[in-house]
Amino acid sequence: MFNDLSLPLKCESDEAQNKLKKLKELGLIVGTDEAGRGSLAGPVVAAAVYLTQEQEEILLSMKLRDSKLISHNTREKIFAKMQELGVLWRVAQGSPKLIDEKNILRASLITMSNAVNKLAEKLSAAPYCVIADGNKNIPDIKFSQWTLIQADKLIPVVSAASIVAKVLRDRLMINLAKKYPDYNLEKNKGYPTAFHISAVKEKGTSDIHRKTFCLKFLERV
Repeated sequence: MFNDLSLPLKCESDEAQNKLKKLKELGLIVGTDEAGRGSLAGPVVAAAVYLTQEQEEILLSMKLRDSKLISHNTREKIFAKMQELGVLWRVAQGSPKLIDEKNILRASLITMSNAVNKLAEKLSAAPYCVIADGNKNIPDIKFSQWTLIQADKLIPVVSAASIVAKVLRDRLMINLAKKYPDYNLEKNKGYPTAFHISAVKEKGTSDIHRKTFCLKFLERV
């Protein structure tokens, strides 16, 4: 289907941009990424995004990059601009229960699949290709896909997906902190900081904690 584009699992920036340009000539391109894989608490959140060329250029002028490489304020500004521009995106969540049952990799892939399929329903045509950060194919999508290591750094639409996922997950964790005040979630967003680990050891886990992630800390008590 890719007309011998030979999409690699890993490549340098120039090659990635060349492949992306050729894919765009063939149809709609969707990017997907997730946030929260390493967290002790809360869901993994995946986003799927479609950008027009104009939207992409505007966001790149605002220093669109992988969400992990930019500040909280920059992420919020880019997300706000995406809303202003009418960028099409959808998100999905993988619950702590799903993560404990399936493991974090499978839960992340399932969640990305759900986000992509939700977005596809809103597009004017079926995606020609879904570009995903990582090295594992997304299950249960009927579209061709390009799994690319560091796609969140190399492919703008995947960078945009990483920002949507990160911004919305951070906001969710700040809201959850009001219900679960013992774990400092408004600051650590569920990640294993020293304070969070200490709180888990002292108070145990809540119903939003990933039990399989926390077990190793509880066993040390």
